[in-house]
Amino acid sequence: MTVEQRAAVPAYDPGTFWDEMFESPGRVRPHYVELARRLATLEPAAVARRQRAAELSFQARGITFAVNQDPDGAEKTMPFDLIPRVVLADEWKRIERGLEQRVRALNLFLHDIYHEQRILRTDLIPAELVLGARGYRREFRNVDVPLGVYTHVVGSDLVRDGHGSWFVLEDNLRVPSGVSYVVENRRVLKRVWPQLFADYRVRPVEGYPQDLLEVLRAVSPASDDPTVVLLSPGVHNSAFFEHAFLAKSMGIDMVEGTDLFVDDAAVYMRTTRGRRRVDVIYRRVDDDFLDPLAFRGDSLLGVPGLLATSRMGRVSLANAIGTGIADDKAIYAYVPTIIKYYLGEDEILPNVKTYVAADPTDRAFIIEHLPELVVKSVNESGGYGMLIGPHAPRADIEEYRARVKADPRGYIAQPTLALSRHPTWSIDHLEGRHIDLRPFVLFGREVKVTPGGLTRVALRSGSLVVNSSQGGGAKDTWVLENA
Repeated sequence: MTVEQRAAVPAYDPGTFWDEMFESPGRVRPHYVELARRLATLEPAAVARRQRAAELSFQARGITFAVNQDPDGAEKTMPFDLIPRVVLADEWKRIERGLEQRVRALNLFLHDIYHEQRILRTDLIPAELVLGARGYRREFRNVDVPLGVYTHVVGSDLVRDGHGSWFVLEDNLRVPSGVSYVVENRRVLKRVWPQLFADYRVRPVEGYPQDLLEVLRAVSPASDDPTVVLLSPGVHNSAFFEHAFLAKSMGIDMVEGTDLFVDDAAVYMRTTRGRRRVDVIYRRVDDDFLDPLAFRGDSLLGVPGLLATSRMGRVSLANAIGTGIADDKAIYAYVPTIIKYYLGEDEILPNVKTYVAADPTDRAFIIEHLPELVVKSVNESGGYGMLIGPHAPRADIEEYRARVKADPRGYIAQPTLALSRHPTWSIDHLEGRHIDLRPFVLFGREVKVTPGGLTRVALRSGSLVVNSSQGGGAKDTWVLENA
């Protein structure tokens, strides 16, 4: 770094955590130099104007989410931080390879679990852990899915530790959300701060909807011009904006359960011109609510007879029924084993060390070390059902000790990570905030990782919880082109 570059550094304290932009106080990482130069010359009023413009843009386009557990059901705009995260091309290549390896192994695992169950006849993973999981659907046994692909859309959460090393924190393989914000964050930042992009060659993310449509068409049982729809739970769902955004961007119909019906082992959509055969359903409805004849009888969100039609191969679902078993946080602990068993490879992106409470030895460790651990419910998401031991009141720790003892299968625990931080604008200056990254992976005829992802930010000072439902926000994520 030159003397001039050293001078062009914004006021910022990187603290003791691994910082994405700063190597040390006053020393910027080389790929952030141009961004830091611009930040160093900014007046707080100029940032405030851009921030307000970004918020107005989100509001005007209806880019909102609803907090499911908010009794008022209030819709909010996703808090957006203007300072982008920058990822080097070589670093991204490793992430791509690691995610592709993970998705391929988990699909082989799902095929095995719903067919021969070879891995369950080994000592590599406890059979009761798999067959007793809430996400395991015995109704989907011996069903062959198109191309052998169960998880067409995957969003794995990645974190960096105190040394800057990447880890997979968890996998989301049922109905992962957030990709609409990846595209919209880029659009908004280009609009309110276009000068930033002049200094960098950033890989585009805007092609995601068409890439998704290509995947959905590839798994259709119909060979010519398949009809694809997006099945949404409706306007009160927390991700409804995303459903509408993706359907519009792909040029397909967004439907609710009442818009579809099964007749003569086929799914049809009601239209003003009569019924129309549906070949592929990109479903944003959980398994439990998909078919009231097979799962929850009180569901008003699904389509009666959908499971049977899917079993016969007359309609394709993305993601397939039963993928929740590979989404289970207890199964997550065995993903390195799954990769080795099915691919004969060591994992490229390692897991965070995980203790499975269903294992007696791990359970004893968890109960004894609760104040040091993060404890998670295996079936919760969005930051719910979680205890952060070092920051938890004693009463909460004792409550979780009782929960783990009463329901060991329901919990896992991990060490409290020193998540990496990134400069984030706070009122009139930069402050470090903890972040993670959710890249999105598509799997049809091939695996494709969108170059970027949703960088989520824990906007509260010192917080480790990045979920939007818990007060988190987001940044644009830049993957650089090769030099």
